[in-house]
Amino acid sequence: MKRILFICFSLMFGPLLAQEDAYGDGEWFKFRVHYGFVTAGYATLSVDDTYLNGKPVHHVKGEGRTIGLSKLFFNVDDNYQSYIDRTRDIPYRFIRKIDEGGHTKDIQIDFDHRSGIAQVNNKKHQKIEAVRFPKNAQDMVSAFYYLRNRLDTQVIEEGDTIDLDMFFDKENFKFRLKFLGREVLETKFGRVPTLIFRPYVQAGRVFKEKESLTVWVSDDKNKMPILIKADLAVGSLRATLTEYKGLKHSFKILVD
Repeated sequence: MKRILFICFSLMFGPLLAQEDAYGDGEWFKFRVHYGFVTAGYATLSVDDTYLNGKPVHHVKGEGRTIGLSKLFFNVDDNYQSYIDRTRDIPYRFIRKIDEGGHTKDIQIDFDHRSGIAQVNNKKHQKIEAVRFPKNAQDMVSAFYYLRNRLDTQVIEEGDTIDLDMFFDKENFKFRLKFLGREVLETKFGRVPTLIFRPYVQAGRVFKEKESLTVWVSDDKNKMPILIKADLAVGSLRATLTEYKGLKHSFKILVD
C-alpha cells in the first residue's frame, strides 16, 4: 500500500507526441488496493481546474489510505497534490504529505521553470532549500498526466522505451519504462482493450527486482490506469480501478 500512489502517478507511458488532451476538470478515479482477495485500502485521483498565482492549472489530488485490519499492521494516510499548467503540462507546485506506519513527510516544492530552480520546503524540519532541476522536469504526479496527454497509440511498438526527467523530494532522476504490448482485460466494467507497460524500479527492500511492476492502461483517448501489479519483497500487490467519473472521452469497452 505504501508505494501504490507512486506506482499510480509515475509509472505509466511510452513514446510522446502532442495530441488531444486525455483528461480534464472533474475527472476522478478510485482504486482498490489488495493482496489477493484481501482489501488493504483504497486510493483516489481527482482533477479540478483552478488558478495558482494567476496561472490556469489542473489541481490534481491523490490520496491513499489503509482500512480495517490492515491499519493495525501498517497504517497509511498519504496525500499528494500537483498544480499543472493546463497548456504546457509542467508542474508549478507539488505537495507530498504522508504518514506511512509512523514515517511522516510534509514537503512542498515550487518550480520556477525560467530559472530552473525548485524551492523545496520541508515543513516537518522547517528547512527550505533551492535545488536546480532539468528543463521541463516533472514531479511524481504531473508525470502521469503529462504522459497521458503525449502518448500516441498509433505509433507505439512493442519494446519501445522512454526516459523522463523527474524531480522527487530534492533529487533529480531518470525514469524509464518499456512498452510490452496489448491485452484485452476482463474487468467489472467489461472487456477493456489495454496497453501494457513495465516501469523500471529499484530492486531491494520493497521490490523483488527492477522489473517487478506491470501497468495496464486503457487503449483509448483517456489513457487511464486499469490495473497495476507489483511483485513486492513481501508478496504480490494489485491496484484495480473500481470507480470513475468525469472522463473527457468515451471509455472503450468491447461488446461481444
